[in-house]
Amino acid sequence: MSKIRALVGTRKGAFIMTSDGKRQRWDVSGPHFAGWEIYHVKGSPVDPNRLYASQSSGWFGQVIQRSNDGGKTWEAVGNKFVYDGPTGTHLWYDGTPHPWEFKRIWHLEPSLTDPDTVYAGGEDAALFRTTDGGQSWQELPGLRRHESGPQWMPGAGGMGLHTILIDPANPQRMYIAISAAGVFRTDDGGNSWRPMNRGLRSESIPNPTAEVGHCVHRIAMHRSRPGVLFMQKHWDVMRSDNASESWTEVSGNLPTDFGFPIDVHAHEPETIYVVPIKSDSEHYPMDGKLRVYRSRSGGNDWEAFTDGLPQSNCYVNVLREAMCVDSLDPCGVYFGTTGGQVYASADAGDSWTPIVRDLPAVLSVEVQVLP
Repeated sequence: MSKIRALVGTRKGAFIMTSDGKRQRWDVSGPHFAGWEIYHVKGSPVDPNRLYASQSSGWFGQVIQRSNDGGKTWEAVGNKFVYDGPTGTHLWYDGTPHPWEFKRIWHLEPSLTDPDTVYAGGEDAALFRTTDGGQSWQELPGLRRHESGPQWMPGAGGMGLHTILIDPANPQRMYIAISAAGVFRTDDGGNSWRPMNRGLRSESIPNPTAEVGHCVHRIAMHRSRPGVLFMQKHWDVMRSDNASESWTEVSGNLPTDFGFPIDVHAHEPETIYVVPIKSDSEHYPMDGKLRVYRSRSGGNDWEAFTDGLPQSNCYVNVLREAMCVDSLDPCGVYFGTTGGQVYASADAGDSWTPIVRDLPAVLSVEVQVLP
């Protein structure tokens, strides 16, 4: 029987949770790197023992941790992120120029074919790559040098490059998302980039349909259909059927279309999940009821699922990296909250069980299916 490993990053360390394929009983280890912000932990898809973690601190800066034994032991392998030359400025909230800075790594995306190659999304909005297992990191400068770069500005949480998707059918094609700039795509391995935001509308920017400036919270795809993407924007749930060339809204009957995470069922590419919250100023579930919404039609028609989730006095949030799915059948769905709970569903979202409670605020959740 397969095993499941859940990798959880929190405000005060990382936690590793393991279970068998039934996903009913979980063993929890941690905190690893206690007291540190762990923005993201992710495993290599080609080496189940290779894990990477983004460890960050306002006092000590940014460190990449690597494990070669599934998280039993860790080694600090890299803290040098080399920006590629002078880069000018971007816009700040009030429209004034602001110099580019390096603050932290939001997201780690291991290669689909090589455990030593990893992409990293930073703040401010830079894309890095390592080919030596995290020892050294070089910026792919084409992104930040895009002619629209001076128009990018931070979202409320900073100008983070928080999503990296590698096309499994074409490794030269990648998608990234930046808050608040939008979606960009490369078709040449990161040398050049195009903004891919046609169809997005953001009332909070001077030109609501501008080429850049949209606060995209998360994008997701299904491996079998890499040209179909789903997006949770600052407001609106969106869909693209043409590799992000254009987007259409699929918020449908959601009670609110503001939220952070979005993901796709492992075996049903038209089944997607979101966790709506009340608004951009009130980051908690409507009416204090935690609900996961699922669409089996690729959007527009949504159904709320509440079994096992608190339905009164619940005022947590689910952040953009804090939802994921596994590849078992039935598909497992997982999410973590800012209240420190990690929930799992072993039946594709129909019902939910807390794996653990009372962790520090959860920043990210990833899962691996192990042989």
